[in-house]
Amino acid sequence: MPTISAVASLTIAQVSPFTWGAENEVNRQIERTAEELVRRGHRVAIVAPSLSQAEVRETRRRLRDREVWRGSGPEVLAVSESLGLGAPATRRAALPVDVGRTIDALFEAVEFDLVHVHEPWAPSVASAALRNSPYLNVGTFHAPTERVVSTQVARKLVGLVFGRLDARIASFGATADLLRRFFPGEYRTVLPAADPAPAGERAGRTRIVFADTEERAALRLFLRSLRRLDPSLDWEATVVTARGPSSSTALRAELRERITFVEAGLDEALAGADILVAASEGAAPAPSTIVRALAAGAVPLAARLPAYEELVDDGRGLLFEPGDTEVLAEQLARLVADDALRERLRSGATELRERLTWERVADEIEEVYTELVARRHPATGDAKVRARLRRRKLIDVDLHMHTDHSFDCATPVEVLLATAKERGLGAIAVTDHNEVSGALDAAAKAEQFGVKVIVAEEVKTAEQGEVIGLFLKEKIPRGMTLAETVAEIKRQGGLVYVPHPFDRMHSVPDYEHLLTILPDIDAMEIYNPRVAIGSFNEEAERFARKYRIVAGAGSDSHVAQGLGSVRIRMHDFDGPEEFLESLRTADITTKPSSLLYVQALKFLETKATPAGARKARKERRVRRATRKA
Repeated sequence: MPTISAVASLTIAQVSPFTWGAENEVNRQIERTAEELVRRGHRVAIVAPSLSQAEVRETRRRLRDREVWRGSGPEVLAVSESLGLGAPATRRAALPVDVGRTIDALFEAVEFDLVHVHEPWAPSVASAALRNSPYLNVGTFHAPTERVVSTQVARKLVGLVFGRLDARIASFGATADLLRRFFPGEYRTVLPAADPAPAGERAGRTRIVFADTEERAALRLFLRSLRRLDPSLDWEATVVTARGPSSSTALRAELRERITFVEAGLDEALAGADILVAASEGAAPAPSTIVRALAAGAVPLAARLPAYEELVDDGRGLLFEPGDTEVLAEQLARLVADDALRERLRSGATELRERLTWERVADEIEEVYTELVARRHPATGDAKVRARLRRRKLIDVDLHMHTDHSFDCATPVEVLLATAKERGLGAIAVTDHNEVSGALDAAAKAEQFGVKVIVAEEVKTAEQGEVIGLFLKEKIPRGMTLAETVAEIKRQGGLVYVPHPFDRMHSVPDYEHLLTILPDIDAMEIYNPRVAIGSFNEEAERFARKYRIVAGAGSDSHVAQGLGSVRIRMHDFDGPEEFLESLRTADITTKPSSLLYVQALKFLETKATPAGARKARKERRVRRATRKA
């Protein structure tokens, strides 16, 4: 098993889908967390869309001149003029086509340890970064959102993109629960922090705050509840809204005297506030508002929605059923009239309030980063073995092929060995499906043909695709779990080699299963000419690169004509340890080949030819190959 170690100082990209400078909770969390991470010695680049073409041009110049890191704090890079996910519908621009190129330029200019994308829903800068990133990817999903439901038309495509996430974070338990329903995976909850509200006195009238960040119906519900309060109760209310004071024109005179509409920030409004009302009837769009209220010492009165309920429960506030004006008014009256109740609820939030710091958020996110980076394989191997190998000759190797011991191949062992010799291969791995007899036969005849043979087997697991064991001694039965198959390869002293890992036209392990065996993977096939869609090979190369897995390749030949269509130029080796070290510094070369041609030959040799004719043809081919040897 490779020795895996963590890296203390990390280079991180924090990617926002929202215009940088826009006032929203996602940008606030990115900025404050980035500042804390930089204070701890990490390098952080904040990547976001911008309203300024000049800022975008400056970013491109910095990338071109490799001037990304200039100051001591987080670097902000504007990669697009798109307003991003948070823009009003009337002003939103489509994602520019050059965003991908700019992000690619960023990833070429800076070698990141991690790319942390926030709300990576398409189309956005965050989703583009996730699609293009060759590095370890972390995704944070913030408030529960109807966007999760709206993606179900393209659920499989979204799931594939999210499959590139190596770690998933949810800001609230309700967000994690919603995402697990539609995009299964492991989500770690990291509760957001809040800056302390400016100092304010709680004296005189009971102060109520409503933040108009929710749907318009929530504001109407709140105003109706205020009309139901006993006129003798002593209260005043502040509505934080971007809609302006005109929202108050329909209020009765007595309410207009008590309600103030402001466009100032929420934190200023919460200074000295006693109560925050969150009256959404939908998907709890702003649970972070409750977080900020708790940090300011205000008591939340919230609709009974999962994201609100997890914050308000445990004696921190009061709840009411969504849309129930009467109960909202009754609960509001209780809080206004009962100072002792408010103080008891405020005290109940003390423990949570003490956790709402950016230091705690950075601690938890840094823990995610550290665990993820620790899963990478070592950057270098055994120096002594490497020095020994440098004195060896270079040979060409093909690590994936089949003989007629496989159910879907008609190539005799002798023909395979003769063809390998003709094509200048110094070593081959014979990887028959669920069978090792062909490889053992080839190894017994290898000296006769002058080709080194690695005894191997391509094993079909129960439900997690195929895995190749290299340097085996005996057959491994099909149908075990991936973990059991890997354990058996290791028991025999073999190497775990993952073939065509992302070829979705075949049975392959999914991303999550690969992560479970990550420490035991010795090498990964990053190029297979029989993969029908080139992006599958690219995805395998990306995965191997991000986790520093040694890269391999093979022709996956089922006919002799396909042998050597991909070659690994490496130093000659003796045994699995030297092989793996030699493969670490090997060069992989490919040559154009026709997948249709070799597939047609395979069909002719295995399906279209009658059994008797196949037997006679095999005998002729074996005789010719043996004579050549």
